[in-house]
Amino acid sequence: MRTMLLSLALGAACLSLALAQEPRKGDVDATFVFKASAGGLAEVNLSALAVKRASDPAVKRFAQTMVDDHTKANKELLDLANKTGLRAAPRMDAEHQKLAETLGGLSGPAFDREFMTAQVKDHKETIALFEKEAKGGKNEDLKAWAEKTLPTLRHHLKMAEETQGKLKGTTEKGKTP
Repeated sequence: MRTMLLSLALGAACLSLALAQEPRKGDVDATFVFKASAGGLAEVNLSALAVKRASDPAVKRFAQTMVDDHTKANKELLDLANKTGLRAAPRMDAEHQKLAETLGGLSGPAFDREFMTAQVKDHKETIALFEKEAKGGKNEDLKAWAEKTLPTLRHHLKMAEETQGKLKGTTEKGKTP
């Protein structure tokens, strides 16, 4: 009984800590900074894994570009977050952590396909997040940075789609024939 109560208390503490990390609902700029920084961390971490584990040279080159570009963008966003007093995410979100675990169990073409499928999906979601901030954000510096970063993100999406389409054994839509 004592162990069960301790487990429940620990679980409640973890839940309240997790909830405290999320920005208040409706705070567009804080939500943007938190989600964009979590996504940026995921981009660098997952791409660094792909640089080491990918089997296709095009996937490795794409992944290295993501590490380089998103490391730079993450630093810019962190500088803006510090300037505005908004909180950046301390780590990848749970969805990307799960993806990292999945990718860790894959190798060869299966790794390449899973990584590139995730990259296409993530860049589409990231573009939507940045477009929302650029149009509806309250902080002018964050809005301007989101707008300035969008062309690079769109280029990344195009690269991801092209790389995904070129993978041996896949079709344009990323499915096995």
